[in-house]
Amino acid sequence: MSLSRAPRRTLLAVAVLTAAVTLSACSGDNNGKSGGGGNTNFVTNTGGISTAAKGERASTGKLAGETLDGKQLDVADLKGKVVVLNAWGSWCGPCRAEAPHFAKVAKDLQGKGVAFVGLNTRDPNKQPAIAFEEDYGVPYPSLYDPQGKLILFGFPKGTLSLQGIPSTVVLDKEGKIAARSLMALDEKKLRSMIEPLLKEK
Repeated sequence: MSLSRAPRRTLLAVAVLTAAVTLSACSGDNNGKSGGGGNTNFVTNTGGISTAAKGERASTGKLAGETLDGKQLDVADLKGKVVVLNAWGSWCGPCRAEAPHFAKVAKDLQGKGVAFVGLNTRDPNKQPAIAFEEDYGVPYPSLYDPQGKLILFGFPKGTLSLQGIPSTVVLDKEGKIAARSLMALDEKKLRSMIEPLLKEK
């Protein structure tokens, strides 16, 4: 092997690795593996949805800030409802694929003890995100999190945290993390995360 070929191969390997990381960051497909280390007690079903048993659920950190429409929102104020948190970006193909399903389920469950909150991230300005919500008829607010700080710091290490874009976490009525998906969801999978929590006392 000549010396001139070695750097080229290294650059090619780095380029391929970078592309793979970029794609996985948008797809959010982590094969349902849980984040954090240690003994997590998470159960992942074949659909890639991880759940935590009622007595083993963790609380989120602070998830509050300004929404895309300029209002203030604190997820802690939604305690008493099942809360669906969906991390998304207007630039993300899988987010566009799942958006109609989220809009439909959110409308169907309006007034039935469920609150949806988006976490819009990595959109450097609000306009593309606002256009995305209008295009898909998204009926719920989204916290504007361009740097991803809420996603990074809103979930303690070792919990079922949001990772990648899109990803979804569902909180139980006590505000604890009950279920998570690291992939784009259709209506059936989304409902499968919400309905068991609605039945809990």
